[in-house]
Amino acid sequence: MMHLAYLDAGSGSLIVQAVVGGVAGVAVAAKLYWRRLTARYRRQRTDRS
Repeated sequence: MMHLAYLDAGSGSLIVQAVVGGVAGVAVAAKLYWRRLTARYRRQRTDRS
């Protein structure tokens, strides 16, 4: 059985939007986890007055 598929401009735009949104979501999640990780190992400053 032969399957035919047609992608119009709207379908292509939807696919591109999903990919860009996924990449942006991964970038934000990585940034949040990176800050948590570095905050755990960062030295704390001591106030010397």
